Amino acid sequence: MTTAAVKRTKTPADGGGPAGGTPTLAERAAAVARVAEQDLARTERDAVFPEQALAEMRRTGLLGLLVPAADGGLGGTVADLVDVSMILGRTDMSVAMIFAMHCQQSEAIVRHAQSPLREELLPLLASGDLYLASVTTELGKGGHLFRSYAPLREADGTLEIDRTAPIVTGGTVADGFLITMRSPEATADHHVSLVYAHRRQLRVESAGQWCPMGMRASHSLPLTLTGSVPAHQVLGEHGAFHRIAQGVFGPLAHLGWSAAWLGTACGALSRVLHLLRDPKVRKRFDLGSELFLTRLSRSRQRLDGVHALLRRTQELVAGETDLSAPGVQLLLNNLKITAAEECHAAVNDLVDAVGLRHGYLQDSPTRLEKSLRDLRSAALNYSNDRLHLADGQLCLLDPDVNFA
Repeated sequence: MTTAAVKRTKTPADGGGPAGGTPTLAERAAAVARVAEQDLARTERDAVFPEQALAEMRRTGLLGLLVPAADGGLGGTVADLVDVSMILGRTDMSVAMIFAMHCQQSEAIVRHAQSPLREELLPLLASGDLYLASVTTELGKGGHLFRSYAPLREADGTLEIDRTAPIVTGGTVADGFLITMRSPEATADHHVSLVYAHRRQLRVESAGQWCPMGMRASHSLPLTLTGSVPAHQVLGEHGAFHRIAQGVFGPLAHLGWSAAWLGTACGALSRVLHLLRDPKVRKRFDLGSELFLTRLSRSRQRLDGVHALLRRTQELVAGETDLSAPGVQLLLNNLKITAAEECHAAVNDLVDAVGLRHGYLQDSPTRLEKSLRDLRSAALNYSNDRLHLADGQLCLLDPDVNFA
């Protein structure tokens, strides 16, 4: 990525803390995690959006993480996005994913919104007054991100929006939406525009219930959005979504999601290890068992592998690299695939290691049961199968097998 928001190596919070009077980024993230922890039982039980955690993201300024400091934001980096997502994931994967996806949307605005939309939205993002939801799913397109069948009609300087999406994370509480639709002059379904809409500009109707296996606090209900917005609220230009997705949506999604998943698995391993070190509990486990120790080792091995791949990809995205190159696209896709598979497998190893009481029951302090359910969604969140098909085609473009 080439924007200042991504290339910066430090945020204003890096030198802060109690002595400087400004909280560090880790302290901001920890404050959100504490609120999420306090509300975790309710959001998990009732499958409701974590509004208290969102309020703390607003208060701490984390919703403006990737907004340049010159525009009032924290001027954060890709590394900051990864770090915060991992911290939040240790407590609740839903909260981490909500944060990571908002940052993905905000970076699209930073990089592609034009005047006067940019001047209107950046202060709102920086102040925490604009939580963004993504509207990219669509019935009938089978997960093809670069297609849209819903026509965007332009007339008299306005864009008419009539859009139904089967899954919109946080859509019932979002302040604004980034919506993919078929461009006004499109001659094919892959001519897609990305449009911003304030909540007050739309009629937002939800349908159905949200009762998933995991990711219960993401509250990803189906929505129908209807209304009209000024023509200048298209990001970039009409038909430019493919470029936005390749340069922003895809890279930040794969980095943010993978960080959230890794944080969730790290939190699970940490809770298990603290349990095993508790003198009151550890006598119940055979800590000398070779099978037991091997399962702990395999879990840690998987997480170290994901962490190394995540940091390598993070460095690549933060640099001047051409993200459209086959080797880079393969790395980005393989980060997502690997993180989804290995983080889930690492927690499954822990379930086998500690057994029924602390691996399967909901009331265990390890929360392995919740972590396993949440991480089962990772391979389905933009399907690993679809990414493997794309990677197979990309492999044919790199016969010399060059690594990014």
